[in-house]
Parts: sequence; structure tokens; C-alpha cells
Amino acid sequence: MVTRATAPEGFRRLHADARALLADWRTPDAAQESLRRSYLSHLDARPEAMWRGGPAEHFTASTFVFDHDLQRVLLVLHKKAKLWLQVGGHFEEHDRTVAEAATREAVEESGLASLRALPQIVHLDHHQLAATFGRCRSHLDLRFAAVADEGATPVVSHESHEIAWWPVDALPEPTDPALLSALPRVRDRLADQTA
Repeated sequence: MVTRATAPEGFRRLHADARALLADWRTPDAAQESLRRSYLSHLDARPEAMWRGGPAEHFTASTFVFDHDLQRVLLVLHKKAKLWLQVGGHFEEHDRTVAEAATREAVEESGLASLRALPQIVHLDHHQLAATFGRCRSHLDLRFAAVADEGATPVVSHESHEIAWWPVDALPEPTDPALLSALPRVRDRLADQTA
């Protein structure tokens, strides 16, 4: 088990960045504020939770990728979760920031090389995981948003069965309920930030 003392420098840097992002984030509602405070407490109590080699309950980063006019969102049919989800995953030691990690995961899982990403958190979700995820038991997901270039064509990765653009108001089943509730607000925030 990795501890604070044995953590590689890259993960200590990511811990500091996650803490700063969460401390500065103005949440949109009471539920997200409660999660923000919970995440900060977890970071303080378990700094080694920034990496997969830490505790079974650890942090991840994901990205809601929208098409150029914000009418469609890119989702993957995740092999382990068996749900349509946004792209994302675990931190790696070479990631310089949490936002960079989220973008890296988006590029790796979508094949889209050019994404215009917001550097701020747009949503938080703490979710339990099925046994198919191995030693991972729950993810404290830090969610970001990005816009793809017009005409961008995604490519399915080894982590997914399928990848596709979906109209924001006509998402596939099965889809994570947290994604369904977050998507309209995230799209509105992205529209405000990219206008």
C-alpha cells in the first residue's frame, strides 16, 4: 500500500492541485457543496487516495466531452461498469494537474486529439463500484468539461465496447443517473465559459 511518505512526487503534486481546485470551487447547489467538503476531508485524511495504488476508495478524473455546438455528448459503453459513461480514469504520476489528467484520459479513451477543456471542476460524483473493478471499491470523481472540434470522429478504446455521440436530450440506456442529472447544468456552464 502506498502511503503519504512513499508516494511518488507526481502524486503529491496532484494532491495539492486537487485540494486547491476543491477549495476554490463555487458549487452550484447544496448537494455538490456537501460532496466538495467530503472530498476535502478525504484528501486531508487519505492523501494517498490520489492514486490507484492507494486505498480502495480513491480519486479519479473524468470529462464530459461535447461536440462543437454543445448539442451532443460523447459517451462510452464501459466494459466493467456496463453503462454509458463520460470518459475518464485514474491519475498517473506524470500528470501535472488534475485537469490535465482528465483531458489525458479523455484523449486516450476517445481518440480525439484536440479538445478545448475548462480548467475548473464542473461536477463531483462519489460512486460505488462493482466487483468487476477489482480492488477499486469506490471512486471520488472530479469531473471536467471539454469541447471537441467540429466533425471530430471518436475511436473506441480497449476499455469500452462502444463510443458514440449522443444528443444531450436523448441519451442511451443504461446510463448513470448522476450523469443524467449533471449534464444539463454542465452544458450550461460550458456554454457560459466558451461564449
